[in-house]
Amino acid sequence: MDFLRRLGAGLDNPSIPWKPLIVSFAVGQYCLETYLAYRQYRVLQRTQVPVQLNHEIDQKTFDKSQAYGRAKAKFSFVNNLWDLVKGVSIIQYNVYPLLWAAAGTVLSRYAPARFQGEITHSLVFAFGYSFIETLIGLPFSYYYHFVLEEKFGFNKQTVSLFFADLLKSQALSLAFGIPLGAAFLEIVQKTGDAFFLWLWLFALAVQLGAITIYPIVIVPLFNKLTPLEPGLLKERVEALAKRLEFPLAELHVIDGSKRSGHSNAYFTGLPWKKKIVIYDTLIEKSEVKEVEAILAHELGHWQMGHTTKLLGISSAHLLYVFALFSVFINNKSLYQAFGFYNSQPIIIGFILFNEVLSPTDSIVKLLMNILTRKFEFEADAFSYKLGYAGELATSLIKLQIQNLSAMDADWMYSSYHFSHPILTERLKAVGWKSEKKVSKKENGSADVPKKEL
Repeated sequence: MDFLRRLGAGLDNPSIPWKPLIVSFAVGQYCLETYLAYRQYRVLQRTQVPVQLNHEIDQKTFDKSQAYGRAKAKFSFVNNLWDLVKGVSIIQYNVYPLLWAAAGTVLSRYAPARFQGEITHSLVFAFGYSFIETLIGLPFSYYYHFVLEEKFGFNKQTVSLFFADLLKSQALSLAFGIPLGAAFLEIVQKTGDAFFLWLWLFALAVQLGAITIYPIVIVPLFNKLTPLEPGLLKERVEALAKRLEFPLAELHVIDGSKRSGHSNAYFTGLPWKKKIVIYDTLIEKSEVKEVEAILAHELGHWQMGHTTKLLGISSAHLLYVFALFSVFINNKSLYQAFGFYNSQPIIIGFILFNEVLSPTDSIVKLLMNILTRKFEFEADAFSYKLGYAGELATSLIKLQIQNLSAMDADWMYSSYHFSHPILTERLKAVGWKSEKKVSKKENGSADVPKKEL
């Protein structure tokens, strides 16, 4: 703690150009991500199917996948530029103190005196700022779903459902954000120099609570979950769970097709009581054993403790972040650089601290992607060893086609952005050998691809 105090005293220096530094960080990160996106865009302009997939992916599907990737890339170019302009403008024109003053004015006019302390002031500021951000981002979100995703056949939601989801999200942010935000600020106010330790314990409790609450409370607000109907798929999944001693308590189908044509499956719940959730789109477009192979991959994550490891890493990172925050929380020069001359609100300090910390985000993101890609390879190998070799490969190919995911990627772009290996890497890792399709003349039936592992 003495070290943190000394470090904080050294950084509380009026000569440090905090505002130009933060603007430089934002511009630098934008330039890095734009350069990587440009490299990936060049890959998305290729017209030939990757050699590893040329007998599994037809030219029409590949062209559509490339077009979808380019459309998303163009959208990101515009959206990221807008985010940069918006972020730099907020910093350059001291928007934070203006919004802080506006929140104070609202409280002084409409709230009783007992609700005019820093905590209430901070919550009004935070939710006011979040609401403005949502409104500003609404055209981009609407375009993404109803123009871009609609064009490629993925958007299944109506305009009324889109806005209903938006209202539900805002209501949930208020319902959970107010008590959690108040507790966050209360802990910082009441626990002195050691607040970061108490804050970390609180955040850890919130994480564990969210794991419990999310599937029970949040998911049913947006999607309908129904028990998987009796049949071969249910029997096979239950047998797989029993074989691996997975504590399966519930097996549900989620109406993902209500909003999107994308497919997925996942598990959630407490260590001793798990729920497997399968998207209806996955069941509709896959064979029983292919669904089973995907679930074997997901259960591989559980068997090897990947989820627990990621939770541990996330918790350690939070402790690091909160400890560094304790260095900046009383930094007068930082507050003053952004127009806060007479007060040092905790929430403003946390926002500014995150702006200063932003360069490390790129490094953390890169390292986490390296780790999660390693976990994905391990989960694929787990499914492979259980005997789902061919089904895992065909299911990955089908998911790639259904989701129109990128068939190839620039190595720098994928290293920085992708938490999963690209399809060709995953097929190679499980020993997939693509062979030419057997024609009707050769086997007297419809075209069937030969597959070997």
